[in-house]
Formats: sequence, C-alpha cells, structure tokens
Amino acid sequence: MNNPDTQNEIRMDASSLFREETFTDNAVGTLRRLTPVTETGETDLSRAEQYIGSTQVMTTAGPLPLSFEIEAKTLAEAAEAFGAAAREAFERTMEELKEMQRQQASSIVVPGAGGDPMGGMGGGAGGGKIQMR
Repeated sequence: MNNPDTQNEIRMDASSLFREETFTDNAVGTLRRLTPVTETGETDLSRAEQYIGSTQVMTTAGPLPLSFEIEAKTLAEAAEAFGAAAREAFERTMEELKEMQRQQASSIVVPGAGGDPMGGMGGGAGGGKIQMR
C-alpha cells in the first residue's frame, strides 16, 4: 500500500474517526454500526451513527457479496430495514452489471475498423515490416 514514490503523505483524519461494532444473526448477514468518536475516543454526539449491512446472494455465477448503507437511527431500525436495503443493493448491482455488459458488447473490436485497410495485418501504407514491390 505504501509506495515509496508517493509524494503525498498518507494520514488519517483524526476529526473523522468512527468506532466499529459488528452484529450478526448468523444466518442472513452482518450489520456494522459506526459510532463517531472524538480524537480521544469519546462518543461524538455532534455526528450521527452509520449502519452498513453486508450479505451474500447466490447467483448462477456463484455467491455475490453485497455491502450497503442502511438509513436508520438505532440498531433495531437497521435490523428491520436490512432486507429492503439488501434488495435495493442487489437490484442496483444487477443493473450495473447489465450496463457493464452492454458497454463491453459495444466495444467489440472489428478487424479493419481501426483505419488499417488490412485489418491490422500490416499490409496497408506504412504498416508492418513486409513491403510489396
């Protein structure tokens, strides 16, 4: 991670620290509660807690890990909202995968499409090492 050629120093922002707690039901997934803390580790009441859910969904290509934010003020609210948030994350991920597939399909290289009349074979003007006389 540390690159000796890096000009910028890698530093944590002590004013943006969180304490992390993990909760699981040992069946569906995991909830992480991020509690904001001060530089001394005391709870920072001026910032809101954050909840992050994670789970796996089985697909035909194998397990798909999902991680997603959950809008909640308490752990109980986060647990209640877990299913809907996971469903949204799954749908969003599937849409992103479909878009990536569309982009990949539209970027198929066709021989001759790059301006080389020989389709990359080196027979065009100035191309390749073989020259016809």
